[in-house]
Amino acid sequence: ERMGIECVAVYSEPDRKCKHVQMADKAYLIGPAQSTKSYLDMNKILSVCLDAKVDAVHPGYGFLSENSKFMDLLDQNRIKFIGPKKRAINDLGDKINSKKLAGNAGVNLIPGYIGEVSENREEILKIAHQIGYPVMIKPSAGGGGKGMRIAYTDDEIIENFRLSKQEAASSFGDDRILLEKYIEEPRHIEINVLGDSHGNVIYLPERECSIQRRNQKVLEEAPSPFIDEETRKMMGRQAVQLAKAVDYESAGTVEFMVDKYRKFYFLEMNTRLQVEHPITEQITGIDLVEEMINVANGKKLSYTQDQVKIKGHAIESRVYAEDPFRGFLPSIGHLIKYREPSHPNIRIDTGVREGDEISMHYDPLISKTITWGNTRQEAIDLMKTALDTYVIRGLGHNVPFCRDVLRQPAFVSGKYSTKFIPLTYPDGFHPAALSQGVKTDLVTIVASMKEITDSFALKKPEKWTPYVIKVFDEFYAIQQNEKGQKTILKIDTDGNGAGEELALADVKLSWNNTDPLVTGNVGDKVHHIQFFGHTPTGYQLFSKGHTMNVEILNAHQFEFQKWMPKASDSHSQKEALAPMPGSVISVNVQPGQKVEVGQELCVLEAMKMRNIIRAEKKGVVKTVLCSAGQSVQVDQVLFEYE
Repeated sequence: ERMGIECVAVYSEPDRKCKHVQMADKAYLIGPAQSTKSYLDMNKILSVCLDAKVDAVHPGYGFLSENSKFMDLLDQNRIKFIGPKKRAINDLGDKINSKKLAGNAGVNLIPGYIGEVSENREEILKIAHQIGYPVMIKPSAGGGGKGMRIAYTDDEIIENFRLSKQEAASSFGDDRILLEKYIEEPRHIEINVLGDSHGNVIYLPERECSIQRRNQKVLEEAPSPFIDEETRKMMGRQAVQLAKAVDYESAGTVEFMVDKYRKFYFLEMNTRLQVEHPITEQITGIDLVEEMINVANGKKLSYTQDQVKIKGHAIESRVYAEDPFRGFLPSIGHLIKYREPSHPNIRIDTGVREGDEISMHYDPLISKTITWGNTRQEAIDLMKTALDTYVIRGLGHNVPFCRDVLRQPAFVSGKYSTKFIPLTYPDGFHPAALSQGVKTDLVTIVASMKEITDSFALKKPEKWTPYVIKVFDEFYAIQQNEKGQKTILKIDTDGNGAGEELALADVKLSWNNTDPLVTGNVGDKVHHIQFFGHTPTGYQLFSKGHTMNVEILNAHQFEFQKWMPKASDSHSQKEALAPMPGSVISVNVQPGQKVEVGQELCVLEAMKMRNIIRAEKKGVVKTVLCSAGQSVQVDQVLFEYE
């Protein structure tokens, strides 16, 4: 719009009401949810191009963004492809060929087998033994972490090779697989390059992309807190050498694996715009999409290498519709309430609005939330505020995880690797405990919220009476001392003091008893709390990565609550449930069959990721309640045991 270019969008049936459809000057329906019949159907997209008389196509992040056949179709119809030339996509888009090219261009390579690996078990094991475990299994085509797996044993490499091959075929239409050495304690760092048709190629400051789940990035920052100026220049120069080797034009990204000694190795080159490109834009002031459009139009780059400077620090949190408490499994549903954070240095890139549906058909990304600061700490602090004030209701999401990462010592110090998630959360995601000072502040705010709620009551209490706030499975007595001052005292289940009695601090509170955001100033500290709703005895709240089920108890309720039975998991041990919504790809057991712990029961696919559902107990299958091709919901019973 700023460049004065009319935009035409395409959409599938589930995306009919999406934000990009509403924003475009024109929009065309191109087919059903299945991507092969819509977003991957080149002829349908070409038909739209011809009907709308477009001059150029920007392919976005995925689907046909690295497909040379699509480029041929456009070229035959004199439509420009906003991206690199066909040669670059063919040579660099294939991981096997790109490694050969990178080696010839003088780029550091990871030890591995350069070539396509067949499905022959003996060949797979032979190559794996030559490389040495652990071995990385990855599709030759595509990107985004899809199909990538790590194997530490012979059994794992055979099973993971099969799954990677299936995912590669499903996601990219190309099931070729390569194997390489997996570097332990690595950092994933990438360099964005820009080239034009006049022979100019420059590199931009690096992006740190080491915080990943399932080999897909979750939180990125730029520049890396680990890379020094000398390493940055060496990585940048090698990235430019590779780009020049294929006469690269447009934006592209060279990805490196960096070990703890700052030795770096080529991973792959993505011949497209990266999802995380905004953090590079934030620290350089360079609009990458604008440069891509200008280069496609035959113009020179707007910048030389000497003009590229690092300005401040930027962080991106990818807000996904997935449940970090369930191993980051996808979540689907409607955005019943959706309110984005607002600040001059907060940028939200999203394609959704309140009321939209996040379906199982495509990537579960809700938004990219980007913050910028003069320093890394400023960017971190602003990201905390952004996530604390990001209102998302109606489905599970990973905001609690992203928020908790910002508090972890490894992240704060900048001393982390791609092992961050398994090392920080070895038993699954559980947010780090809040300090006692923060808990006291939050309880103080809850006490002020209670006063506001009481002011809306039809029958107001005749006099103030003491009460107890229960939160984080802890009890805080709110009382009045002999001077008439309200105090707060942490107590045990018998009402005995378990800490120092403090005067209840004055709170400046912004809340109207129903608004989803509560902002409280306790002294010089500002706390943001999300209000989910009233409960019979209190509130359901969220703050700093923690869900808070708050109970406000009078003296009698407090006395009796310790005798109340604890809630228990009612899930029958004789059932196997779907851990996520998705489609059943295959069912591998039948009624009457004996199964062992860990045995494969079925395979589910959601958001293009395949997940094996395994038996959690030894037994005999009584009933199979699912079949290949069936769609299932989270916690749906798939199998029953005798």
